[in-house]
Amino acid sequence: MNTAAETQPGPHAPAAGHAAPPRSAPRIRRVAILGAGVMGAQIAAHCVNARIPAVLFDLPADGPDRSATARKAIEGLARLNPAPLAAAELAAHIRPANYDENLDLLAGCDLVLEAIAERLDWKQDLYRRIVPALAPHAILATNTSGLSIDALAATLPEAMRDRFCGVHFFNPPRYMPLVELIPASRTDAALLDRLETFLTTDMGKRVVRAKDTPNFIGNRIGVFGILAAMIEAERHGLAYDVVDELTGSRLGRAKSGTFRTADVVGLDTLAHVIHTMQTGLPDDPFHAAFATPPVLAALLEQGALGQKTGAGFYRKEGKTILRLDPATRQYVASDARLEEATVAALAERDPALRLRALHDSTEPQGRFLWALLRDTFHYSAVHLAEIAHTARDVDFALRWGFGHAKGPFDIWQAAGWTTVAEWIQEDIAQGRALSPVPLPDWAMRGPVPEHGGVHTAGGSWNAEVKAFQPRRELPVYRRQLAPPRLVGETHEAPGRTVYEDAAICLWTLARDGHDDILIASFKTKMHTISPAVTQGLLRAVDLAEERYRGLVVWQTGQPFSAGADLQAMLPAFMQGGPAAIEPMERDLQRVAQRFRSALVPTVVALSGLALGGGCEIAVHASARVAHLETHIGLVEVGVGLVPGAGGLAYCARRAAEQRAACAPDAPLLPFLQKFAEAVATAKVSRSALEARQIGYLRETDPIVMNEDELLHVAIGHAAALADAGWRPALDAPFPVAGRDGAATLSAQLVNMRDGGFISEYDYELGRTVAHVICGGDVDPGTLVDEEWMLALERRAFLGLLENPKTHERIMGMLKTGKPVRN
Repeated sequence: MNTAAETQPGPHAPAAGHAAPPRSAPRIRRVAILGAGVMGAQIAAHCVNARIPAVLFDLPADGPDRSATARKAIEGLARLNPAPLAAAELAAHIRPANYDENLDLLAGCDLVLEAIAERLDWKQDLYRRIVPALAPHAILATNTSGLSIDALAATLPEAMRDRFCGVHFFNPPRYMPLVELIPASRTDAALLDRLETFLTTDMGKRVVRAKDTPNFIGNRIGVFGILAAMIEAERHGLAYDVVDELTGSRLGRAKSGTFRTADVVGLDTLAHVIHTMQTGLPDDPFHAAFATPPVLAALLEQGALGQKTGAGFYRKEGKTILRLDPATRQYVASDARLEEATVAALAERDPALRLRALHDSTEPQGRFLWALLRDTFHYSAVHLAEIAHTARDVDFALRWGFGHAKGPFDIWQAAGWTTVAEWIQEDIAQGRALSPVPLPDWAMRGPVPEHGGVHTAGGSWNAEVKAFQPRRELPVYRRQLAPPRLVGETHEAPGRTVYEDAAICLWTLARDGHDDILIASFKTKMHTISPAVTQGLLRAVDLAEERYRGLVVWQTGQPFSAGADLQAMLPAFMQGGPAAIEPMERDLQRVAQRFRSALVPTVVALSGLALGGGCEIAVHASARVAHLETHIGLVEVGVGLVPGAGGLAYCARRAAEQRAACAPDAPLLPFLQKFAEAVATAKVSRSALEARQIGYLRETDPIVMNEDELLHVAIGHAAALADAGWRPALDAPFPVAGRDGAATLSAQLVNMRDGGFISEYDYELGRTVAHVICGGDVDPGTLVDEEWMLALERRAFLGLLENPKTHERIMGMLKTGKPVRN
C-alpha cells in the first residue's frame, strides 16, 4: 500500500542475460516522477539508489523558488526512517522541478511516472498538461494503488495509449520488492517486457503482472486480509496486541502483525484503499466485509492516523506502548498473552499438522487464526480468475508486497489441498465464513485437486483458461540462477555437488558453461562460521586452485554470514580456555589469507548481514559483489572482542593503500580513522554504498540491485577476472600509524566515554582496537607486514578472552541475541 496521499496538482494543474531492447526503444536513462509526496519522493530516491538520474515535479510554490515543494521533499528524505536513500549524497541527483517552469525537462526523460493523489480527475488533468512535453518514445506510467488503468488511459491521445500502463510500487519503495505491472487494454506488449526487464535488473524489483481490477492483486488480497483480521478479532474477542502477536512473525508475516502495520502504513491510507473496494466492487460477494470498521472510523474522525500522528490502534507514552481498548476507546497497557496450545500449533513445522491444529482448536486464539486463514483462502480462490493470471501471481504479490513468508495458495497446498478445501466448504455451509459464496468448481474437482494444488512442475493454475501456466521466459530471468520457488514447483538442483558435509556445500553450476567456477555455500544457522565451515573454506580454496578457474562464496538466502559461531567454540573454551581457541583463531586467519593470496580469483557474493568473520572473509577476497541491501561491519566489540581473522590487519593495510593512491605525503591517521571508528563502535553499514564509503567495499566491487541476480553476476565477475589473467597482489610491507596514532585515537575515545556515549569497557576495547590497528608499540611510519599485524590481532583477541566482562558479553549475546553494554 502507498502510505499517504500525494500532493494534489489540482484541476488546473545490456549485460549477459538482458533482454536486448530494439533500436526503436531506447534504454531508460532518466526518469521523471510527477508528485513529490511520500511515494513520489521515495520512488525518486530509489531511482538514484539505482544510479538513474531523476526529476521530481510538483506544483509551483509561491515565492522566488517555484520548485520549493519538490526541493523540500528531497531535503526531507534525509529525515525519514527507514532511509529511502542508500547514501545521503545521492539526493543531489534528484532535480526539483515544477509544472509551470520545467515541463521542458520531460523531453529528456525516457520514463515518466505519475504518483499524485488517488483522484481520477486530478490525474487525467495532469496528463493533459504534460503529454505535449513528452519525448516521442517516452513511457508514461501511473503509480496508482487501485484506480482503473483503462479509465486513466482514456484521456490520453490515441498515439500515446500504447505507451501507458500502471507501475505500482509498494511502500517503502527502497525496501519492498514488489512492483505490480498493469497494462491498459491498448498497452504495447513489447513495452511491458522492456519495463519488466528495467524494473527487475535496473531497479532491483520483483515484478507481478496484474489485471486492471480495483486494487489489483497485492492490495486486493492484502487489505481484505486486514479487514478479515479485524472482523475475526472482534468475533473472537481478541485484543489488538494479541492479534499482532499471532499474525506477526509466528505466522510467517511482518513482525508488526496487523494493527501495528496499519498504524505504520497510515489509517487514512488504509481507509482510502478500503473505500476503493467499497465503491469499485459493489458486486463482490464479500462486499459486507468491506465496511469501514467503526473503531477505524472513530480514529479517523479524531485525526488519529497511526504512527505519523502519534496515535492510532497504539499510542506511545515515553517508552511505554499502549493499545486501544475498542470497548472503552481508551488506551491501556499492552499485555499480550498467548494460549500455549496456539503457540505450540504455530511452532509445528509440518504445514498439515500446523493447520489441522488450528482448525481443530477449541480456544479463541487458535480459532481466530484458522478463521483468518480460511477467509483469505476463500477470497483468493473466488477471485483468482478475476484479478490474476495465475495463482503464482497472488502468492508472490503477498510475499513481496506484504512481507508474508508464504502466500495463501502456498499455505493451502502445503497443508493438503483437498482436506483444507473440504474444511472451507464446511465452514461456508455452516455460516462461519465471511460470504456464503462456495469455492469455485476448479478448487474442488478436476486438475487442481488431482495435482495436489495450484502449483505444479508444469506451472501454476490459470483459473480463467483452466490450465497450469508456466512462468514467462523473458531473457532477464536467465540471470536468476536460483529464483524464488513455490510449493509444488520443480526445485531442481542448480548444479553438481563436488563436496558436502554438515557445514558446507561445494558445487558447480550445471548450466551456461560456468561449471569451471567452484561455489561454496554454508549450511549453518545464520551462515555462521564454525570450525567445520573454516575447514570447508580451506578445502574450497585448495580445490579451486587445483581444478577450477575461480571460487565464489554464495548463500542460498540471507544473511551472508552473522560471523563466527560462538556457540560452536564455547565447549572448547570451557574446557581449555583461550589456549583451546588459538588453533581456531589461526585457522580463521588462514582462511582470510588464503582468500587473499589464492592463485584463482575468489569472489564473495554479499547480501543481508556480513558481520565479524563474514566481513573479514569478504574484505580479503579478490573481489566482492554486493546486493544494495548489504549491511557489513566488524562488530566484535559487541561480544567483548576485537576482529581476529585479519579484520584489523585489512583496515591498516587498506588505509595505507588509500593514502598511497591519493595523497602519499599526507598523514596516515585520517585514512585510518574511519576504520578505527567503525570497528570501535561496531558500526554496520546501512547499505552497500555506505560499506564502500567505510572501506569494506571497493569502487571496483559491483553493486547489484536485484538479489536474485547476485550469483549470476558473481560467477561472471570471477570468470572475467580469470579471463584477464588473475594473479594475487604481491605481498609488500606497509606503514602504520604507530604509538602516536594509537594515542590520538585513544584520546578521542576518552571524550566518547566521558560524554556517556560508550561504557568504560567499550573504552578499553576501543584502546585495544587503536593499539592493533596502528601497528602496536612502534614508531609512526614503521613498515610492517601481514604476519606482524595478524600476530597483534591474535594476542589481543586471546587476551580479551581472559576478561570476565568479555565472558558477560558473549553469554549475553548467546542468550538474548543482543549486545551487552557492561
